[in-house]
Amino acid sequence: MLRTRYLRIVLFFARVILNVIFWDLALRRIGLRGIAEHTAQRRYTDAARRFRALAIRMGGVLIKVGQFLSARVDVLPEYVTRELADLQDEVPPEKFADIRAVLESELKGTVGEKFAALDEMPLAAASLGPAHRAQLLTGERVVVKVQRPRIERLIETDLAALRTVVSWLKRYPPIRRRADVEALLSEFSRTLWEEVDYVAEGRNAVRFKEMFADDPGVRVPRLYAELSTKRALVLEDVYFIKITDYEAIAASGVDRAEIADRLFKTYLRQIFEEGFFHADPHPGNLFVEPPSPPAPLSQGERGSVPPSLSASGREGGWGDERGQGWRLVFVDFGMVGRVAPEMKAGLRDLAVAVGTRDPAGVVQAYRRLGVLLPSADLDRLREVETAVFDRFWGKTMNELRNINRREFREMTHEFRDVLYEMPFQIPEDLIFLGRCVAILSGMCTGLNPEFNLFEGLAPFARRLLAEEAGEGLDYWLDRLIELGRRLVGLPARLDSALTKLERGEVSVVTRSSPAEARRMDRLTAAINRLVAGAIFAALLAVGAQLYLNEERTLGAIGLAGALAVLGWVVFGGR
Repeated sequence: MLRTRYLRIVLFFARVILNVIFWDLALRRIGLRGIAEHTAQRRYTDAARRFRALAIRMGGVLIKVGQFLSARVDVLPEYVTRELADLQDEVPPEKFADIRAVLESELKGTVGEKFAALDEMPLAAASLGPAHRAQLLTGERVVVKVQRPRIERLIETDLAALRTVVSWLKRYPPIRRRADVEALLSEFSRTLWEEVDYVAEGRNAVRFKEMFADDPGVRVPRLYAELSTKRALVLEDVYFIKITDYEAIAASGVDRAEIADRLFKTYLRQIFEEGFFHADPHPGNLFVEPPSPPAPLSQGERGSVPPSLSASGREGGWGDERGQGWRLVFVDFGMVGRVAPEMKAGLRDLAVAVGTRDPAGVVQAYRRLGVLLPSADLDRLREVETAVFDRFWGKTMNELRNINRREFREMTHEFRDVLYEMPFQIPEDLIFLGRCVAILSGMCTGLNPEFNLFEGLAPFARRLLAEEAGEGLDYWLDRLIELGRRLVGLPARLDSALTKLERGEVSVVTRSSPAEARRMDRLTAAINRLVAGAIFAALLAVGAQLYLNEERTLGAIGLAGALAVLGWVVFGGR
């Protein structure tokens, strides 16, 4: 059974990869770009639909992958994210008898001995463990999260399949140059195993509740540690309006733009101040608590809910918070990220540089974060950052998405050497944070198409600068020491330069401009493809003719040669 599961996952991704190779690489390389673009929406919509069906059917890790992709509305086409969006709610539930068996085994007692009521219909059928509404013997309303049976073996199988797919992807140079897919999978695997340890998740929930104890706009559920184990977790019931249920949000009177703004600022605090962040901000884990309680959930919405577990009048759900304004609610703390002090300092530098529109500061932040290799052309990179600020700084996410494609193409051509040759590297501890920020960006854009990243970051950057300047004597001493080091070393450097000039040891190195280098690259690539195309056509014609004339062996050799040339054009030719 597990072997069949492995093969189904691998074969699905193999089909997708082959489809991309043929339509988006081979056809474009031989001049049929128009056909590829004309069929793109249909092909990718179909792939997303098939992936959703496979994930729903198999559950496990594939649901997590789909949840990540469904939130990338800032990058992926809307027709793709729309197909994947329902994955949050379409996870098939486990048989309640199996869930009950796991729960009673973990709690060392029957459900009746531990709970006054337990809803058999899951409130959320998550990929790793369903959540069920319940009522404690003391009357509090809670949510009981129970790990799916045999989930460890399913995770092992799914990760093995993804490792196979990653081994294919890393062979393609453009992917290998732009992302360390192995490191991404390694980090994903690590956090996934942490996510099935509910004792660790309970500790994370407690830490988050302490972090936001002073913030009236954020709510984190209380942990019932005495009823929580490695495979069962009991938390306060705080399931309100799903953050992507825009109609319900509008009906509650809460402004979606305010939600996006609070969500963004909350994550700024988590990442830049606390160094500890909720790393799985998909729509199933974020809710909006309105200023007044919603109507009770109907049976059609949640199945047969015991009257004692309805949302109306529940002390544990609303208590004395009525009329205190809406709150942003976090649940599911199995996937968290930690920011080391040095990385936090680099991220703060980056936030300040972006918020104050400082290209040189951005490059220095990249260096501090270890994003650039020693051979990086820093001057050229500063030119890129300056151009990005000039063209895109201050625009809303909606404006960025609707920028004329011609402007993007012009910028891509202008800085093609940076995009394709600049030695970037993404440290492993930044990959997971990047994934979180990518999902967050998509959610903020979905809540508010006019969401402005720069306007949200600018006041935060100014506050960071004020805090640093307000550090007093230590702050200014650090900068004076740094300036002193440079001044002390300046005479020696000048003397060395003058000595070399006197000895005639100074050489002048010239190089073509990036624009000239790109023109030469395009000319070389055009000649290579012209020659390759002629060889491909000749081998294809000769091979086909020989094959039809019963010269099967020679014909097969000719056709194989044609395919080899086509492969070189797609994967190796420039």
